[in-house]
Amino acid sequence: MPGGDQELGTYYVGVDVGTGSVRAALVDQRGTLLAFADQPINQWAPQFNHHEQSSEDIWAACCIVTKKVVQGIDLNQIRGLGFDATCSLVVLDKQFRPLPVNHEGDSHRNIIMWLDHRAVSQVHRINETKHSVLQYVGGVMSVEMQAPKLLWLKENLRETCWDKAGHFFDLPDFLSWKATGVTARSLCSLVCKWTYSAEKGWDDSFWKMVGLEDLVADNYSKIGNQVLPPGTSLGNGLTPEAAKDLGLPAGIAVAASLIDAHAGGLGVIGADVRGHGLACEGQPVTSRLAIICGTSSCHMGISKNPIFVPGVWGPYFSAMVPGFWLNEGGQSVTGKLIDHMVQGHAAFPELQAKATARCQSIYAYLNSHLDLIKKAQPVGFLTVDLHVWPDFHGNRSPLADLTLKGMVTGLKLSQDLDDLAILYLATVQAIAFGTRLIIEAMESAGHSISTLFLCGGLGKNPLFVQMHADITGMPVVLSQEVESVLVGAAILGACASGDFASVQEAMARMSKVGKVVFPRHEDKRYYDKKYQVFLKLVEHQKEYASIMKGD
Repeated sequence: MPGGDQELGTYYVGVDVGTGSVRAALVDQRGTLLAFADQPINQWAPQFNHHEQSSEDIWAACCIVTKKVVQGIDLNQIRGLGFDATCSLVVLDKQFRPLPVNHEGDSHRNIIMWLDHRAVSQVHRINETKHSVLQYVGGVMSVEMQAPKLLWLKENLRETCWDKAGHFFDLPDFLSWKATGVTARSLCSLVCKWTYSAEKGWDDSFWKMVGLEDLVADNYSKIGNQVLPPGTSLGNGLTPEAAKDLGLPAGIAVAASLIDAHAGGLGVIGADVRGHGLACEGQPVTSRLAIICGTSSCHMGISKNPIFVPGVWGPYFSAMVPGFWLNEGGQSVTGKLIDHMVQGHAAFPELQAKATARCQSIYAYLNSHLDLIKKAQPVGFLTVDLHVWPDFHGNRSPLADLTLKGMVTGLKLSQDLDDLAILYLATVQAIAFGTRLIIEAMESAGHSISTLFLCGGLGKNPLFVQMHADITGMPVVLSQEVESVLVGAAILGACASGDFASVQEAMARMSKVGKVVFPRHEDKRYYDKKYQVFLKLVEHQKEYASIMKGD
């Protein structure tokens, strides 16, 4: 019975398809992870900026992990299943078979990944239209959204892909279709990545203006004409065929899905914060910013009324929390950038050897090495003359400039482990300064944010967390469950099962505060100065570009 005290032998399965792996968890009604499994998935990069995956490979990985997490459980106690995934584009023909998204004609590779930047020319033309739907993506559409990718397919793979296509799915919607046979799309995917409006639906004039008028045919059947809020129960639940694949009972509730970052937001933003001395305790949920940090970072802020933030995606109605508008800031590469900087350094083999000898991860080793070399000063002060601008993959928010590049200033001839550790620190700080820039843009447009709720892989790195607190001047709340994205996916399954009256009720019951990290206010002046340098870096980069373009 919704809202009542249900018995505790009730479980939900959450499945999260990230960039490099599929993860699943068995979660109880209190939001506690009882079992976890993960399985790597393949990626192909046939040429620069082209990144592809396989929907068959991903579904097979989903089947492996779900079977693992329910081993030894009475399957009758599993009440619901929720999926989240990256916002990658899945292409199927009219019989739901994979179609190639590559010049090689390999139909196994039928997904254009979220981080694929092949459609640069297409997104540029779409932005030149200045169509009114672009207001809802911060004024400028990203190359990572679906319209430019669709246009690229039409212009480059007309015969092998476009003309044969019957269905274009966002990856989260592909998974819920595969589980239920229902082609309904999640409001989250369509609103955030496809220009759908929760109030007005599709805008025919946009698709016609950008040269994708073919998608309007048959009431948008190829890209979705039944749209449901996340957490809604789909069809008759899990089909017998999918149940056999996944090792779950046929007929259990399957929820309309979420994009992975939004599942992380759902898993953290509703937590009960009483007793932690946080400003947001007496404030509405709109004072909280969820930051989901993995390969990339997403900054999720919600509001009662629509707020238009230049360079920040949204406002999207009901795309994460029903009844609230969502703004989504982001940094295209964060975890990937840290790896890139560390692994590309001359001292990386030495770091690997020393970390292995200590049975530590390379990042745990680097953090302890920084503590060793900082002497009496705070660790953050080691970068007084080393500064990084982190847009090695362009800027998603709030500058929305794909052409921006990464910058490092303050390099020396030495290449030892100390240098590597300090470069790593400067990179982590640069990512936190990028978050500060996004927060400032959101606040100047009308948001009022007092607390950060952080989850995802980088939330496990104490240096990353402390730098976000120190550089933004705000406390950072970490969840009790480290795997907040999986809790978010399980919350969807719990809602679909009918065990909770609303998404908000499930969020409050299933997300819990773990650790709170407060900023070191005594270091504020130092970080304010570094932030001034940070802003100068991008100003200079634009000046350099204009010098080089000049006569």
